[in-house]
Amino acid sequence: MRSALLLALAALPAAAEVRFEPVPVPEHVYAGGWEHFVGGGLAAFDCDGDALPELLAAGGANPMTLLRNRGGMRFETGTFPEITGATGAYPLDIDGDGALDLAVLRVGPNLFLRGDGACGFEVDDFGGLPDGGDAWTTAFSATWEGEDRPTMAFGNYVDRADPDGPFGTCDRNLLVRPEGGGWAETVLDPGFCALSALFSDEDRDGAATLRLSNDRHYYVRGGAEQLYSLREGRFLGPEDGFAAPSIWGMGIASRDVTGDGRPDLALTSMGDQLLMLSTPSGHARAPYEMGTAAQRPHAGGDGRPSTGWHAAWGDVDNDGDADLFIAKGNVDQMPGMAMEDPNTLLLREGERFREASVEAGVASMHRGRGAVLADLDGDGRLDLAVMNRRAPLEVWRNVSDAGNAVAVEPRQGGSNGRAVGAWVEVRTALGVQTQEVTVGGGHAGGTAGPVHFGIGGESEAEVRVLWPDGTVGAWERVEAGRVTIER
Repeated sequence: MRSALLLALAALPAAAEVRFEPVPVPEHVYAGGWEHFVGGGLAAFDCDGDALPELLAAGGANPMTLLRNRGGMRFETGTFPEITGATGAYPLDIDGDGALDLAVLRVGPNLFLRGDGACGFEVDDFGGLPDGGDAWTTAFSATWEGEDRPTMAFGNYVDRADPDGPFGTCDRNLLVRPEGGGWAETVLDPGFCALSALFSDEDRDGAATLRLSNDRHYYVRGGAEQLYSLREGRFLGPEDGFAAPSIWGMGIASRDVTGDGRPDLALTSMGDQLLMLSTPSGHARAPYEMGTAAQRPHAGGDGRPSTGWHAAWGDVDNDGDADLFIAKGNVDQMPGMAMEDPNTLLLREGERFREASVEAGVASMHRGRGAVLADLDGDGRLDLAVMNRRAPLEVWRNVSDAGNAVAVEPRQGGSNGRAVGAWVEVRTALGVQTQEVTVGGGHAGGTAGPVHFGIGGESEAEVRVLWPDGTVGAWERVEAGRVTIER
């Protein structure tokens, strides 16, 4: 195993007040009619190898926009294929050549773009990847079940072709696996209007399951959240220990925040947000007293319930505890929900979370949708970008007096070169932090890049990788900064 220090991150003082400053970027708006009330995904990934992530924004009725990262939080519009109808996008290496490709979700046929490693992209079907036809695709996730190409899941929303729609007419979802030189399709039925999907080894048994978060606004009754076992080829139920809440599911964020080595789940919804804490037999709802429900606006004076969309865990003050960001905003003009609905930033303080978006400067009143929580300028602090519906994309730079951080990029040979499905552990005097490398979740957009860990006032840490095939790497001491772990 070899560890290479790629980019030294600034040594920062101990955690203090969290603050973000707005950054000017080229204007981009997610727009369109009712088919773009949902979606509005935002992706972050380094497409040219300079260790600075670009932003790719879905446009709905507008064309997608690639924002090239020129350093110092300067972004400029890049060259990108003319694509409209997009609800979101997820970066992943489909063909195993080391360059990130893109799965673009659309109202209508999905598109797949082959990346050249220099931020150039061309539409490609990668040997006949199913495009979903005329479906309304709003969720995506990918994993590797072996050394071949990825297994991919596509979550579809309302069936637009059903004359009895939209209520009670959720479309079916699709599982796509590599087979020979092509791809094999499995229809996942029933579908309950998926708005987020995530492959994750939730119970740490070595096999990923597919979690689907579904919008009860359209499935109306008889539906719930879903968990599909790849190993058994079926949906799991109560007999398997899966408690399936019925919520207005919008987004999924997964991270171990309790320290037991298993991922806890933040599920966004209309009305309140669910934090599902891991247990030895599954997940249980967190107590209300933890402060994660975020069920009503915390600023602006609108007392109606909130609507949560993209959720992302990240240690914004680098104190060693994961915080939670939730993009919020009314679907469009739903009278029973808050119109002035600011984003939520929940800072973890011991066993509770505290709302801090106003003081941090990110409590936008626009209709938030997708989001990115990533280190956009390479200074060791997580920055923020939020896609808005019918309002411009917003980007904020993290200028907090934060602690130090380690950003880990696991790399391995074979088609799964970015080690999707691996678990990364970081150990300091603060304890052991654990994160899984995944593709999916959020709301219609994801991030491909280093796994970020705050380490407080520590200047170094120990890192190890539990590889997708079950191999456990040795603990390796690294300095605060960005490191690549190879095997």
